[in-house]
Amino acid sequence: MPPVAPRSGDAIFANIERVNAELFTLTYGAIVRQLLTDLEEVEEVNKQLDQMGYNIGIRLIDEFLAKSNVSRCNDFRETTDVIAKVGFKMFLGVTASVTNWDADGTCCSIVLEDNPLVDFVELPDNCQGLYYCNILSGVIRGALDMVSMKTEVTWLRDVLRGDDVFELQVKLLKHVPEEYPYKDDE
Repeated sequence: MPPVAPRSGDAIFANIERVNAELFTLTYGAIVRQLLTDLEEVEEVNKQLDQMGYNIGIRLIDEFLAKSNVSRCNDFRETTDVIAKVGFKMFLGVTASVTNWDADGTCCSIVLEDNPLVDFVELPDNCQGLYYCNILSGVIRGALDMVSMKTEVTWLRDVLRGDDVFELQVKLLKHVPEEYPYKDDE
């Protein structure tokens, strides 16, 4: 039997069960609003959104790998390309592009032209330090952590702050060697 070919983000998105986009957007907005009310400090909200995203990412990678039929990526460059082309399409219905690689191939930018999380959103003046979509940086960091890549993910540009696109910088800090929980020879 021939090996199963990886599915494109469009094919997966067409067949995946989805929630209403407006409901998703408004629910996420309510979560951010509640965090702002509870934590009061914008920087604390940014940290909490990142941590929530990390927790989602460490679980979401399993669903991604199960449904996408993506084989093991050879390097960080290939991994970020799969995240941008397949992962974002699969879970958010948008495609991102990967740009601005450094010479070492350990740092790049993921650029989103469209972001469904920010539909109906305007940041008030007292929230200008808020990275409204910081949950996405946590999701990427958590997912990469589960495939043995320690990363740092930060926002460079944000449409809600007046920029023309959403841009995340993903920096590979180190590849973690895979550890197995037990030895087969005992």
